[in-house]
Amino acid sequence: MAKTANINLRIEPSVKAEAEAVFSSLGISVTDAINVFLHASIMEGGFPFQPKKPRYNRETIMAIQEAKDIMAGKVDAKRYSSLSELIADIDVEDSNA
Repeated sequence: MAKTANINLRIEPSVKAEAEAVFSSLGISVTDAINVFLHASIMEGGFPFQPKKPRYNRETIMAIQEAKDIMAGKVDAKRYSSLSELIADIDVEDSNA
């Protein structure tokens, strides 16, 4: 068996969990995915993809995270009993902005 070297990474727990879910759905571990990335980087002589700026602005990223938190049950979503109640709440938010 080939010798191995350890790499210690510090990442946000939520990023780790999301990565584990993605890679396990592909049948590989995060370690396997990192090995694929490193080998592809060696073959390419750099990143195996073109690094780009995020395609969303900060407000959109925050809205996406809020939606994920709502779906995960971490945040209660606002609920309305009627369309007019929703519109009234939007008008209040607009006037406070």
